[in-house]
Amino acid sequence: MKKTSLAFIDTETTGLDCQKNEIIELAVILTRLNLNNSQWELETTEEKDWKIKPSRLETADPRALKINGYNEAEWLFAPDLKSVMEDFVRQISGYVIVAHNLIFDWGFLSEAFRLAEVKDNSSHIKLDTLSIAYTKLFNQNINSLSLKALAEYYEIKNEKAHTALADARVTKSIFCRLMNLNEIK
Repeated sequence: MKKTSLAFIDTETTGLDCQKNEIIELAVILTRLNLNNSQWELETTEEKDWKIKPSRLETADPRALKINGYNEAEWLFAPDLKSVMEDFVRQISGYVIVAHNLIFDWGFLSEAFRLAEVKDNSSHIKLDTLSIAYTKLFNQNINSLSLKALAEYYEIKNEKAHTALADARVTKSIFCRLMNLNEIK
């Protein structure tokens, strides 16, 4: 694990049902663990995010579109799902995936891989900051383990919440706090 590289991911979607709704924004932050003066540091090596042209807006939940800031103009020249998933799978190859509420994100990503006919070659090891927070903060005075609640608990600002890259950055910061790692941008 000490030589493992981590890929922090986040999705923004048109609703909560991965069979009916779709990913409209995807981000990944690639990192590596370094040992520096007996302290573990998590260093960001690359960040990437994509807007994805939706193909099923008729099934979108209007509330999800509003929360995620969808507007036709910003997505006008967005790439299609297949090209994004091909690029994404190249990015995450060899990395351990980390997400907040992994089941949600990976459900949508699995469906996206299937629809785009792109082979998922990601690591079978995936970490969920929601599960880690549950075990680490079990006896703490915290009412929720949502990304927003954990960011508030750790005093991490997220001025662009519900954008994939901003939420992936917050997930990375929460992971560092939970695992007592120093964070290097």
